[in-house]
Amino acid sequence: MERREAPPTDEGWYVLHDFRSIDWDAWRDAPDHRRERAIEDGSEFLASCERLDDAEEGDSATFTVLGHEADLLVLHLRPSMAALDELERQFEQTAVAEFTDRTDSYVSVTEVSGYVSSEYFEDGEVDAGIENYIRMRLHPSIPDAEYVNFYPMDKRRGETDNWYDLPYDERAEHLEAHGEIGKAYAGKVTQVISSSIGFDDYEWGVTLFADDPTDIKDLLYEMRFDPSTSRYAEFGSFYVGRRFAPENLDAFLAGEAVSQEPAEGHDEGERGHPHAGAGDSPHGEGRPHGESDEGTDEGEAVRSELEDQGVYAGSPHGEDVHAVVLYSTADVDELFEEVDGLRTNFDHYDTHVKTAVYGSHDGGDENAVVSLWETERAAETAAGFLAELPDVVRQAGDDETDSWGTMGMFYTVKPDHREDFVGTFEDVGTVLSGMDGHRKSDLLVNHEDENDMFIASRWDSREDAMAFFRSDEFAETVEYGRDVLADRPRHVFLA
Repeated sequence: MERREAPPTDEGWYVLHDFRSIDWDAWRDAPDHRRERAIEDGSEFLASCERLDDAEEGDSATFTVLGHEADLLVLHLRPSMAALDELERQFEQTAVAEFTDRTDSYVSVTEVSGYVSSEYFEDGEVDAGIENYIRMRLHPSIPDAEYVNFYPMDKRRGETDNWYDLPYDERAEHLEAHGEIGKAYAGKVTQVISSSIGFDDYEWGVTLFADDPTDIKDLLYEMRFDPSTSRYAEFGSFYVGRRFAPENLDAFLAGEAVSQEPAEGHDEGERGHPHAGAGDSPHGEGRPHGESDEGTDEGEAVRSELEDQGVYAGSPHGEDVHAVVLYSTADVDELFEEVDGLRTNFDHYDTHVKTAVYGSHDGGDENAVVSLWETERAAETAAGFLAELPDVVRQAGDDETDSWGTMGMFYTVKPDHREDFVGTFEDVGTVLSGMDGHRKSDLLVNHEDENDMFIASRWDSREDAMAFFRSDEFAETVEYGRDVLADRPRHVFLA
């Protein structure tokens, strides 16, 4: 008898969907002091989960649930199942738990399999685009989207249609076609897929996030006609909800309007949300959600030094946009065609500032895709889709750890001075080539607007880069830029 090999898998964070109903009769009958204590206790617990007070990495979020299945969903992602176990029991110790009954729950773990990349499991070496995609699949962030949809699913094992009896290549082909449907909703729907084989009643849990609930409906409706769903998928119950800030638990229990923004009277700054200010490194070296903040002091020092040189170095705490910058060896026209389809969907979001393709000004091998967003979380979500672009070799901010990167954005050159600007870059490049610690500097030009450019540089160390920023040559360049640039170069933070 032939023994089929199961595709290899790699696991990331553990996931708990905790569904609760409110005992509304008990809540209405409770004295004011009990209700006040429940609100205070419950709000602080939920906020502490979102602050990651209990863990160094992960994510949590709170949602209302529409319909009869539940009233409340608390969603946790943590590095270990033990951490989920503790959070589950800690909630039961809160005063608000006395007014809830668990109606459902789901336990799973984020996963990637051999269908995504056989190279990842064979030798551990994949290109930067696939590596970034896998990392986001294993360690996802909960998007700031308003709506959530959750459902569990199985692959059919019937007498006529049995997913597990299909040859590997046919299963992989089904999943690739299924994924192409999802790509069409890039920027509109974000998904977290987790495995629950052996952990819960179904094989996978699917959690979808969107600002427009009809985008979720449209995606699922379209997927119904795909054979991997129509022939081989079976589903459990569907849940839909809206995200709200833990500080709004009192409004939720009072039947009032709730949102992700804390109600007036709550100080969001004291909330200490883990996403606030993340990635505010002035040289663009972002960090994953949940990573420590140990580089902040150095970043502020660099910012201060640049300001002393008269160079705008960006402002912290959300005053600037966040960027995803990926480098690809694909032909610039091919890359632009792929990006143009993605950004049509990105434009549905108010947080989207710009997505463009930049080609090397001297015909070099690498071109760049730059996507700018008003929030880091939106930029991180976009990165997951952009990482699947053809021939991505790396993402800025993920470069080798033995070097230091700087990025100047954006140089909008006055049309009459474009050739002068390019010539000046080449002159500065000659100076740079003789400076200690300089590895390379590239000038890249917007594929759609030749007057829009950025400069990316790499140095052996921060000290080497700062030596250039302190030089007379750099000061002269800054002064020159005041005459030829249409706007002040805008600093960005890389997500």
